[in-house]
Amino acid sequence: MSTLNTQVEGSILVIRFQDDSIIDETRIEAVGKELTALANGSDQKKFVLSFGSVEFMSSAMIGKLVHFGNLCKEQDVALRLCNINANIEKVFDLMRLDKLFEIDQDIETAKFKLT
Repeated sequence: MSTLNTQVEGSILVIRFQDDSIIDETRIEAVGKELTALANGSDQKKFVLSFGSVEFMSSAMIGKLVHFGNLCKEQDVALRLCNINANIEKVFDLMRLDKLFEIDQDIETAKFKLT
């Protein structure tokens, strides 16, 4: 079962999480595999990763995101994150992930900055 919803919008691949809570180890592994496959195999070179439905995320998922970000850099894929709720934003701030990722308020802003 897919953990992500993807949609090509122009030259940009918009990736949306389907879960509101990403804390289960099995689910985290599935998300990680899907993100890795996208970074390594997508024809698009611009990604927007939306956290619109995500309320909670484990630290293990943060590790998968960092790995995904590094893969995107290796594959010369521009990546922007968006729709991060206040709880997750606090974790991102504490872990200084705002230094690793470009973060926007919403999908439209992220797409605009990729064009």
